[in-house]
Amino acid sequence: FFPPAPRTRGMPCGGSVTCGSSKTHSPESLLDIAARKVAEKWPFQRVEERFERIPEPVQRRIVFWSFPRSEREICMYSSFKTGGDEVGSSGENNDETRLPFRRGVALLESGCVDNVLQVGFHLSGTVREPAAPASPPQPCGVSVSFDRCKITAVTCTCGNKDIFYCAHVVALALYRVRKPEQVKLRLPISETLFQMNRDQLQKFVQYLITVHHTEVLPTAQKLADEILSLDSEINQVHGAPDPTAGASVDDENCWHLDEEQVQEQVKLFLSQGGYHGSGKQLNLLFSKVREMLKMRDSNGARMLTLITGQFLGDPRLALWKQQGTTMTDKYRQLWDELGALWMCIVLNPHCKREQKGSWLQQLRRWNSVDACPLEDGNHGSELTHLTNARPQGPHDALARPHRTVFTRAIEACDLHWQDPHLQHIIAQDPVATCCYHDNRHSALFDPRGRPLWHEHVPTACARVDALRSHGYPKEALRLAIAIVNTLQRQQQKQLELFRNHKKDLLHKGVTSTTNPEGWVGHPLDPIGTLFSTLMARTRLGHHPTFPTHRYLDDGESLVCLAVEVALLGLGQQRAMPDGLYAQEKVGRHEEQLLGRLQEVELDDRLVKVFRRQAALLLEAGPHSGLGEMLHRESVPMHTFAKYLFTTLLPHDAELAYKIALRAMRLPVLEPSSDLSRSHHIVSVVTNRYPRWFTLSHVESQQCELASTMLTAAKGDACKLQTVLESIQKNIHSSSHIFKLAQDAFKIATLMDSLPDITLLKVSLELGLQVMRMTLSTLNWRRREMVRWLVTCATEVGVYALDSIMQNWYTLFTPTEATSIVATTVVSNSTVLRLHLDCHQQDNLANSARTLALQCAMKDPQNCALSALTLCEKEHIAFETAYQIVLDAAAATAATGMSYTQLFTIARYMEHRGYPMRAYKLATLAMTHLNLSYNQDTHPAINDVLWACALSHSLGKNELAAVIPLVVKSVKCATVLSDILRRCTMTTPGMVVSALHSRRNSGKLMSLDKAPLRKLLDATIGAYINTTHSRLTHISPRHYGEFIEFLSKARETFLMAQDGHIQFAQFIDNLKQIYKGKKKLMNLVRERFG
Repeated sequence: FFPPAPRTRGMPCGGSVTCGSSKTHSPESLLDIAARKVAEKWPFQRVEERFERIPEPVQRRIVFWSFPRSEREICMYSSFKTGGDEVGSSGENNDETRLPFRRGVALLESGCVDNVLQVGFHLSGTVREPAAPASPPQPCGVSVSFDRCKITAVTCTCGNKDIFYCAHVVALALYRVRKPEQVKLRLPISETLFQMNRDQLQKFVQYLITVHHTEVLPTAQKLADEILSLDSEINQVHGAPDPTAGASVDDENCWHLDEEQVQEQVKLFLSQGGYHGSGKQLNLLFSKVREMLKMRDSNGARMLTLITGQFLGDPRLALWKQQGTTMTDKYRQLWDELGALWMCIVLNPHCKREQKGSWLQQLRRWNSVDACPLEDGNHGSELTHLTNARPQGPHDALARPHRTVFTRAIEACDLHWQDPHLQHIIAQDPVATCCYHDNRHSALFDPRGRPLWHEHVPTACARVDALRSHGYPKEALRLAIAIVNTLQRQQQKQLELFRNHKKDLLHKGVTSTTNPEGWVGHPLDPIGTLFSTLMARTRLGHHPTFPTHRYLDDGESLVCLAVEVALLGLGQQRAMPDGLYAQEKVGRHEEQLLGRLQEVELDDRLVKVFRRQAALLLEAGPHSGLGEMLHRESVPMHTFAKYLFTTLLPHDAELAYKIALRAMRLPVLEPSSDLSRSHHIVSVVTNRYPRWFTLSHVESQQCELASTMLTAAKGDACKLQTVLESIQKNIHSSSHIFKLAQDAFKIATLMDSLPDITLLKVSLELGLQVMRMTLSTLNWRRREMVRWLVTCATEVGVYALDSIMQNWYTLFTPTEATSIVATTVVSNSTVLRLHLDCHQQDNLANSARTLALQCAMKDPQNCALSALTLCEKEHIAFETAYQIVLDAAAATAATGMSYTQLFTIARYMEHRGYPMRAYKLATLAMTHLNLSYNQDTHPAINDVLWACALSHSLGKNELAAVIPLVVKSVKCATVLSDILRRCTMTTPGMVVSALHSRRNSGKLMSLDKAPLRKLLDATIGAYINTTHSRLTHISPRHYGEFIEFLSKARETFLMAQDGHIQFAQFIDNLKQIYKGKKKLMNLVRERFG
């Protein structure tokens, strides 16, 4: 059932076949036809053993036809890319001129290939590099060995070290392919030697030695000695080797691949750790393996074996395992591709049992390596066995060992292609198909007679991938169509079953995902494989060798099937896998598949597919992620639903909204009140609190879906209300709801249209929900949210502003309500924006004052000042706010206001023209203050100085009342001395006459009388205490600073009548008490005597 590999022909070559563009072609001779077939299949040794004597013309034709005739393989082994456009082109219109194949073509077309000679199965020649400006041309000696139309060995003096053939080898090989008639052809050298007599042989050897005596003379003498020795090893063997005589029977027939260079290159790329494009290079190597498999080249598996060995030898694997860290995503994806490629190799339809057994042993060895990566990237995955369509029992699942990236390939070794129904599906013979169809079984065909294939879906799709990878595109397409038909049939049966038992299931509340192994995000990517296979073969729709009418319904196309299977897979209800990498892969595969769907151009047929599949997904039961019954840990459908919504909206808006609204669910965040019910995911996922590492991404996709619906529903009040209710019910993140509110606001207030009041109200409602959600939680964006809400309410209108102030306690903190909300509402900008009349302004102002007083009562520390500001224009409200401040100031330290807050309000009162109220608040603030001796830079010092200045300006009585508070609260000598000097410099009572109609005496206050006498004594005492405190822990570097401090102290002492005597006694006491500090006391004597 599997045809031989089609060989891509290069330019025709042969003795009787004309090359070039000749209009007439003479038919090939029987000799050429036979020689070409022998040259392709038989090693030359077998030909020699079969026939005692082969005529020279026959040998020449076999030797001639043994060289490769296709340029495609040469291109494959000398560049990363191949294709019809590249083969045979000069590369002038391609940027990749540095590829060896491109350079080899250029060398050939530039006439740089000379001295080409074919001796038997060996080709040699000289290839000159174009001369550089400052150096002569560099000739390279090239030799190529070949066998059965494959190049088996290459050498070149250029010293190239790479996986691919160098440009010189390419140039020589292409010369032989394109210009075979210009190549001198000789029989293998052994045949030539056989025709010589003894004298000729001796002359031949002597001339050869003479020409190359410096290189071959030692070897020649050694061989001569061994031949002359009768018991030497060389005389025990019949005949002699001939490098030009072709391959022996035991030689493997495969293209030359430099294994050492493959290993070195992979090792180099891995050591670069993803830098310098190494990941891209490794992906190109994987693509090269796939290309070889498609050409049915045995080097594909050989090359992948070399790559795998280097991957497992990567020292980072053991390091990551030891440290418990995960590998990078890009590196993890390379391992995924490695496992998928081994799946393709072991599923080769033409693979021999011995070869598969060898691969199985190798895979098991790799699988047992301790550092071998696991399939899910994090944990061992409890998934069903690859060859079973149904899951195993729970005990089997729990006992199953961890699955590595090679586990699926190991399991695939048990698969075979001998199933008669499978062979029928992929058969090409219409007669065999008809005969088989006459005896069809109902389970193997649908009612329309189309074949079905019942197998574990990822496994069946792995077969499709293997067929495509090994060069069987039509067979892969037939199997893919059968799988899609089976999936459609199963979907219909599941729907009928759900309809029949819907009431019972909904009543019991049973929810389950019957497929824990989801198809999207699966390691084998089954849906992606089916989609690629169907889309890649769309051009065969009218091809005579692939009559699609046998496989498709009327009006159905391969594109329709591809789209339908993609929708079916994306809509499958499946459990969220364990582990970060597995969960990220689900999202990545979903986005990739949706991206490919978006590239498909919609027509009427595809719209019907979308509508039909969307309706089926909505109506389906637990098998659909968009069905009525959803398991708590199912993969969300937000991204998929957003795509369906935008696609269906122009054609069926009602269906589009049904899909999107149904998909808004996120049950994993819902309260799990029904965990006692029977939630089961068929024996492999137990009830547990889910570890969704990608939850933030899931929520953002949910938000995107909601935003898309809001945008589409603009102007439709009914739909907007429905979307709003869905958002409020299903979205649980305040940041995402806030984003939706902002999006709705932007859409509603676009510059090119009038504001959409309905959408604005939705935006406001969402904003209010955010306020309620974040009121009692810390959120760094809270201030931004409050400002935005006021802006939104302003756009909605006066009633919205009044409403948020009336209900402020459910939306804002007291500080937010007074400092942001009320202040903004009564600002001039709001009045101008809404064009408010006097009545409306008064109503808003009244609401703002009421809010301010309520906030001040609830939080006087933070809201009192704002309340006073908001109530300035209304006397009663202002007095009420002032009384609230006084009551709070008189409260205990734990519940009252701090001195900083009181000083701030006191300064505000003075600024508003209430100095006596300011004075009262300042004295209350002083009672809460305490400045120690060393706090000479305390921020409250300015407030103390201001309070004293205010008291001094009010009059002697007020100053007399405040000084005892200062003496009690301030122990810092420098601050006290500063206050003392300020009180003695000016006359008290600067504003008394204006306030109380009293006359000021105009005399300065005396330091010997109250109240300044008490302040002076306190200041001197503070200096004395501070001095002793400083001397307790003073260091020599602070001596100078201390002497300056004493100088300031002396100035204060001298303000008293007997100050000089007090200071002298103070200095004497210091000398006596601290006489041990000799250096310091000497400095004191020098300055103060």
